[in-house]
Amino acid sequence: MVDPSLNPSSVEANPVVADPPRRARRRPARADLLAIGAYVLLGVLVCLNYWGDVEHRVSSHLPTDHSWFEWLFAHGAYSVQHLENPLFTSRQNAPDGVNMMANTSLLGVTLPLAPLTLLLGPQVMYALYLGAALSATAATSYWVLSRHLVRSRGAAFVGGAFLGFAPGIVHHANGQPNFVSNFLLPLIVARVLRLGEPGRWRRNGLALGLLVAYQIFINEEMLLLTALACLVVVVAYAVQRPRAARERAGSFVAALGLGGGLALLLTAYPIWFQFNGPQSYRGLQGGVFHNWGEDLVAFVTFARDTIAGDEAVEKTIGLTEQNTWFGWPLVLVALAALVLLVRRSVPARILAVLVVVFTIASIGPVVRFNGAETDIDGPWAYVPDDLPLVEMMMPTRLSLVVVAAVGVLLALAWDRLAGAGRPPVPAPRSGDGDGDGADDADGGTAARGTRRRVLRLAGFVAIAAALVPLIPRPLPAERIDPPPHFITAGGWRPYVPEGRTLVPVPIPSNVHGLHTLRWSALTGHEFPIPGGYFIGPNERGEGVFGAPNRPTSTLIYSTMDANEVPEITEENRRQAVDDLRFWRASVVVLGSGPREAVLRDLMAALLGPPQRVDDVWIWDVRDRV
Repeated sequence: MVDPSLNPSSVEANPVVADPPRRARRRPARADLLAIGAYVLLGVLVCLNYWGDVEHRVSSHLPTDHSWFEWLFAHGAYSVQHLENPLFTSRQNAPDGVNMMANTSLLGVTLPLAPLTLLLGPQVMYALYLGAALSATAATSYWVLSRHLVRSRGAAFVGGAFLGFAPGIVHHANGQPNFVSNFLLPLIVARVLRLGEPGRWRRNGLALGLLVAYQIFINEEMLLLTALACLVVVVAYAVQRPRAARERAGSFVAALGLGGGLALLLTAYPIWFQFNGPQSYRGLQGGVFHNWGEDLVAFVTFARDTIAGDEAVEKTIGLTEQNTWFGWPLVLVALAALVLLVRRSVPARILAVLVVVFTIASIGPVVRFNGAETDIDGPWAYVPDDLPLVEMMMPTRLSLVVVAAVGVLLALAWDRLAGAGRPPVPAPRSGDGDGDGADDADGGTAARGTRRRVLRLAGFVAIAAALVPLIPRPLPAERIDPPPHFITAGGWRPYVPEGRTLVPVPIPSNVHGLHTLRWSALTGHEFPIPGGYFIGPNERGEGVFGAPNRPTSTLIYSTMDANEVPEITEENRRQAVDDLRFWRASVVVLGSGPREAVLRDLMAALLGPPQRVDDVWIWDVRDRV
């Protein structure tokens, strides 16, 4: 639907010779390789703290999410190895299981990478993939920008680097690789903007359908944000170029219908399973995400994981995720670029609309300023909590569209400064015959050329000065103890027959049991466990985090919090046996940890004296349940 004249790389805007010299053909390829190499180095830098001790390091910002995604890599490998349905698992939250389509499962990544996970292990696979996803997103962004929007490879490099490693993206790299796995999104956007090409609606529709179907198995939320952004882009273009939009509307609608139909055909069963399969749910209890809006001060603040960032600041305004955090220099540069480009560039005007719409939408139900709620209602104050699709959205994440718009804007600004599309300097006019006129013209032309070069240099310096403070630092990581030898060496096998579970203490949840959740991941899901870190239904069918607490798990968590064993009654002991029977337990295992002593005393009071086997305490409960 986009007018080819808006594309600087189109034939009309950029005529090329039929047979360019071999050297000229090599230059873009060399530039592409250099750009990709730089992105790979940035990906390695971001994950550097993990590689120092990859088997014993997790994100210190989101250690539980980190462990969950290690578990997901193990799930993908287990599903492929055992030819099980990857949309559901009974290896966590036994005996009820977990609906993987209703959770962030990253199946589009974990399944094809299953052989590597089996070879390298989930810890190595997590760190390797995290850096690769960041680099791949930057690379596909660079490719789309350089082939469809800008001529300057430098402009495409700057835009791609920002789109792949923006502060808001790197923030999610702290334990949430699904939000940095955006390498398909630039391709989806490019394909949407080409749907109106006459005579190519079948090819464009099929390509879009395949891309969308695959993205559903990576991150549905980012796909939804991309769809909303594309809707705004198409409407904004149609308003500015109504005639061109009408001419291409037929091909656009036909290609869109074909692509949507193909995507639906390919994903119909998984989507049905997500909303109607076992352990599915409808919305989150209380619409908890709706209160997470972006703080206005966050836009001009440097993010923690950048070289200019400060951890103390995030404690003030870091109530929500750090999805923008551009820093004030970049905000000033972006505003200046919009002012200078918006009059002469349709893409810049569309970007301006995106920035305004999604900045406002990201504010949430209440306007926040410097960590404090104001008395001003935000746009989400008028959005029902139970609106389909919207019910699961977090307002602050809408600002990720602003991140993308700023990245493209930087590429446009750099491209303009690099001289792409600049008309040639007119030849000097001849004088009155004595040469004075020519000299005056030469002097004026030289002065204009000097001013232009100075302004271009100032523009490059301004963009660089705004971006250098945002160079990412290695993600913060913390050490975590390895699983007990009893677990990794298979000492548990004689105690866990087929159809029974191993109950780790503490039972994994979204708050407790980070290290015990990893027992399952690092043994390749060889035994099922109760509890876990996931979203599942409560008794009303609403989504809640983790398994509903049973009396024994609640007692374990309260004992850990108090670091003291409460008085144990016969009712507590009866409930423990009932819970173990519900979990189909065969053995209860307690490894080393900060609450080992108090948990051992608690479980001994509930189940009797433990046995010391290898480096753990166990309670063999097969004869009780």
